Amino acid sequence: MFIDAGGVCRRIFILACVSVVTACASAQAQDEAVRGNREGSLVVDGRTRTYLLHVPEAYDGTHPWPLVIVLHGGGGNAKNAQRMTGFSDLANKKGFLAVYPNGTGRLADRFLTWNAGNCCGYALDHRVNDVAFIRALIEHLQKEFKIDSRAVYVTGISNGGMLAYQLGCELSDKIAAIAPVAGAMNVDVCLPSKPVSVIAFHGTEDRHVLYQGGWPLVYYDRHERKDNSVANAMAHWVERDACDTRYQEMERGDVRVKTWSFCLEGTEVSLYTILGGGHAWPGSTAEKMWGDPPEIGRISATDIIWDFFDRHSKRDNS
Repeated sequence: MFIDAGGVCRRIFILACVSVVTACASAQAQDEAVRGNREGSLVVDGRTRTYLLHVPEAYDGTHPWPLVIVLHGGGGNAKNAQRMTGFSDLANKKGFLAVYPNGTGRLADRFLTWNAGNCCGYALDHRVNDVAFIRALIEHLQKEFKIDSRAVYVTGISNGGMLAYQLGCELSDKIAAIAPVAGAMNVDVCLPSKPVSVIAFHGTEDRHVLYQGGWPLVYYDRHERKDNSVANAMAHWVERDACDTRYQEMERGDVRVKTWSFCLEGTEVSLYTILGGGHAWPGSTAEKMWGDPPEIGRISATDIIWDFFDRHSKRDNS
């Protein structure tokens, strides 16, 4: 019996090529499914917590990427935070992962709040442990993606800014820098185990979280609260990071910038005061959700925050 060895070999070769192409196509499809916006969840303290993650097209898992956690304000949600800040667009340009966690509330996807010191709403009423949630979220994403453990950052506005301050206090082993916007640091005890860089933004005419501290002139929460001043927060972090108490100051139009340098492990503390500014994200073009109209045309908090984060990774995360 004659056997066409050449034909058999050709068929085996073709089948092998088809298998390789199929495997490559499958891997490519899997990679594409990972990129872009994706919603996720995890269970923390018996409660299902959700988040929106943005993975840029350039992410290929070959090297560690920074992670930026963006916290919505009280009454907002993850999608609102994404629209308002524009961090996903910047992530595509600069190369980092952006995650937008959801707070908690009576509804699953709106009117959500964070438990941050003395604020706010449902999360405060139910003593939700949002610090544990953010820690679990970081560790969860570190298992799924190649994340630079030295470059995990947190920013947020209003109630989210308050939680950003608290996370700097309680998750300093995980977080390299925080960027609170229009938030007060109202935690009773702040004893970070490692230095944390801080950049804050606050308008002098903010009526929801007063620049000078005190009882808000406008608030929607049934809980009355008294906020600490912006100066109080800056003084705390200057002391904790052991910075030189002499600061550099400059003005850019109606924006005053104070910077405290020569801090522990290369950290830095910086304050952007928006003269005449209200309760808003500087540079936002998103619709008004709460507080004051977007601060357009002064500065872009998103760009400045990323530049600050990019310069302040942890020197030692052991």
